[in-house]
Amino acid sequence: MTDVVDSDELLRRMHRARSCALEEGCTWRARSEELRSTDPEAAREAAVRTVAYEAVLRVLDEVLTPGRTAGVRARGTD
Repeated sequence: MTDVVDSDELLRRMHRARSCALEEGCTWRARSEELRSTDPEAAREAAVRTVAYEAVLRVLDEVLTPGRTAGVRARGTD
């Protein structure tokens, strides 16, 4: 993968990745909730995947909008 991309294309790709992470996180969260009563082990696995996508989402949010999430975290700890 040696394609050179400009900054606008890089931003578009990061926004698409953020959208994908948001969608996947919601999908895994719903799966975890629906499996909770019938298959606790699968529900735990889905919950772990949810946390992973949430971490990716936080990183992409910080890259795309630096400092915005830090302000939200600071207000949430008061």
